[in-house]
Amino acid sequence: MINDKVLSIILGGGQGTRLYPLTESRSKPAVPIAGKYRLVDIPISNCINSNIKRMFVLTQFNSASLNRHIKNTYHFSFFSSAFVDVLAAEQTPDNKAWFQGTADAVRQSMHHFLRHDFEYALILSGDQLYQMDFNEMIQAHIDAGAKISLATIPVNAKDAPSFGILKTDNNNTITSFIEKPVTSLLPDWTSPVSDNMEKQGKVHLASMGIYIFNKDLLIELMNDKSTIDFGKEIIPQSIDKYDILSYQFEGYWTDIGNIDSFFEANIGLTDNIPEFNLYDLKQRVYTNARMLPTSKITGTQLNKAVIAEGCIIHAAKIERSVIGIRSRIGKESTVINTYMMGNDDYETLETMEKDKPEVLLGIGERCFIENTIIDKNARIGDDVRINGGKHLTDTETATYVIKDGIVVIKKNAVIPKGFSL
Repeated sequence: MINDKVLSIILGGGQGTRLYPLTESRSKPAVPIAGKYRLVDIPISNCINSNIKRMFVLTQFNSASLNRHIKNTYHFSFFSSAFVDVLAAEQTPDNKAWFQGTADAVRQSMHHFLRHDFEYALILSGDQLYQMDFNEMIQAHIDAGAKISLATIPVNAKDAPSFGILKTDNNNTITSFIEKPVTSLLPDWTSPVSDNMEKQGKVHLASMGIYIFNKDLLIELMNDKSTIDFGKEIIPQSIDKYDILSYQFEGYWTDIGNIDSFFEANIGLTDNIPEFNLYDLKQRVYTNARMLPTSKITGTQLNKAVIAEGCIIHAAKIERSVIGIRSRIGKESTVINTYMMGNDDYETLETMEKDKPEVLLGIGERCFIENTIIDKNARIGDDVRINGGKHLTDTETATYVIKDGIVVIKKNAVIPKGFSL
């Protein structure tokens, strides 16, 4: 089988500064999404659904929670060769530096990969939302006799300047590459696409940051220590040397690189027919099976709400919002256009009696919350009003950050009763 010849390498990314403060105490792949999953669950689930079950996750910043999540989640048969291993940056006698880029991360970890028998390395990003059958891409790679393959997605002229744009011939062979082109250059950077994509004006091919490398070539490329990044160096420098295939993908895909795209991706799950389909049994998204109780909702008007397990909700209204595991929302509160990540544990009656916290876990009573991300284990007191939007300027305090009009309540933050923003 093809997938037995594939080793998957999932890149955890750098410090994730653009997703700060969600990455203040956790790595990018460990950021919670959709109320119950983590970002790393997406590439891992795509691999499992493609029957690719040998995976390494490369990370170096705040990797403790990621390690814990993977250890608690991905258990395979004792007699299986399947695994998901986290490789954090490590100092060795030969190298005392941290990962300097995507290619450098793979280079420093090669000695771990080479302990396994494989013919193709599938290199994935740990911060993207999509569903893809990698077997189709791998088969296309083999059929084309390519040395390297890139997954590409057709985009329009408005979005193209945000990506690395590739140009292909009629055989889907990549002939040139440009990083984030200015709009005036785009007429010269069109490629053959399907009729459906052409009708939508999506005639520019953007790199998705998903690569297949033949093992021998990857080893050869990793010997050159002057290159540290796949997208900026290795791919552009390889175009004139090797046959590189563009594998066009036309499904939903988004790069969760900043707070705005993260927020939109999560809120988009509340649409009647969301672009990212969590209900597809053939493309399941796997995560930690927590065995939580059902959610309990009393007197709440719900409209386009996604509510995870184990919640206790007495709110007046929840609209176009994602409510994460173990969330608590008090009476007469309104939550609109908000992603609430939930809590790691319940606050028991015994704990409340003993500690007598001034503000309980979750959202208190008579609150109004809009255009907000509430990170894990936050405490929002009664009568709090948070009205996010473009009228707010970017700022940071000890308990919250405002970016592009979105208010992000930090993990474990305590917002006092009566606070208004």
